[in-house]
Amino acid sequence: MLTENDLIQIRRDLHQIPELALAEHETHAYLFDKVRSFNQEHLTIREIEELPTALLVRIAGSKPKRTIGYRADIDALPVTEDTDLPFASTHEGRMHACGHDMHMTVALGLIAYFAENQPEDNLLFFFQPAEEEENGGLLAYERGVFEGEWRPDEFYALHDTPNLPAGMIGCRMGTLFAGSAEVDVDFIGKSGHAAFPQDANDMVVAAAAFIGQIQSIVARRIDPIRSGVITFGRFNAGSIRNVIAGSARLEGTIRGLEQTMLVDLMEQIKAIAQGIAKSYGCQVVPTFTQGGYLPVENTPELTKNFIDFMQAKHPEQFKLTEPAMTGEDFGYLLSKIPGTMFWLGVEDEHPLHAATFSPKEEALAPAVSTIRDFLTFRMLQEEGE
Repeated sequence: MLTENDLIQIRRDLHQIPELALAEHETHAYLFDKVRSFNQEHLTIREIEELPTALLVRIAGSKPKRTIGYRADIDALPVTEDTDLPFASTHEGRMHACGHDMHMTVALGLIAYFAENQPEDNLLFFFQPAEEEENGGLLAYERGVFEGEWRPDEFYALHDTPNLPAGMIGCRMGTLFAGSAEVDVDFIGKSGHAAFPQDANDMVVAAAAFIGQIQSIVARRIDPIRSGVITFGRFNAGSIRNVIAGSARLEGTIRGLEQTMLVDLMEQIKAIAQGIAKSYGCQVVPTFTQGGYLPVENTPELTKNFIDFMQAKHPEQFKLTEPAMTGEDFGYLLSKIPGTMFWLGVEDEHPLHAATFSPKEEALAPAVSTIRDFLTFRMLQEEGE
């Protein structure tokens, strides 16, 4: 078993070696060596040739009724750390600014405990690469990682949040995180001299009109109870001030708390694109890429069970939370396998993804003990409960 000091040291070790999606080789090696240091009697470690930075750890149960999965993401962000911590990132331009070092540490703490205390049910731990981008959950599923004895009957995962006290667990029925999709819109017209606009077809004007109409989608075309977001953060057009731009490109993101909302937003964007194309005599081509970033929609029965346990056994450490518009690719796995995602409070004045984000390490030990208690409770329940 790992002590609180052990957990803190592991987190600091991992914090110093952040790596980007699908390049988490040093992180993978650290995790592998750490798991190998635990009691191996009931453990099986699996590496995946098709997804080489991923790692799976299976703990055989003594009287298994089910296989319970637990996922921890392992990648970092292209952020230059600005915390002045003595264990700050040693990889320039990369940082665990989303707290995945905390996620991995909690998972290792759970494995260490159940390696010494054989669980009743089988446990499957998935150290997942590429959560921030490249759709690691989708890649793992599509490459057949969760087949046979490696397929969990139910899946759990956490994400840390600076908005809750250290060690507090937050969860809710329904959607925890929004789904997201990238949207690119290309406008194709005709360039020309700024002095002769009648001989050109200005795509800055067309794109500006498109942006204006897009604002009406969330404001006037969807039910305000069903939250949605459309943001275009990049607009590229033209090359010089006195030449009319014959092409333009918008790049943005859409968010929705339900997959049906995302589909609705995509259809509305397509309709406006068709209208602008007709009005301005140009081509308007929207392209959508969602990958694995579906809404994180918690399975009702399992989530009620989790919330009931927390409210009964750890009421001072639990809070019902509101949905968030952030994206998380665990949503894809939950679309394939029943499960629940929840928050872990890490109490920081700085937001996720900030260069100054510094989660409180006091959250680690309570997280391990509380999730350990829940998994033990879950294993005592009969199949179908």
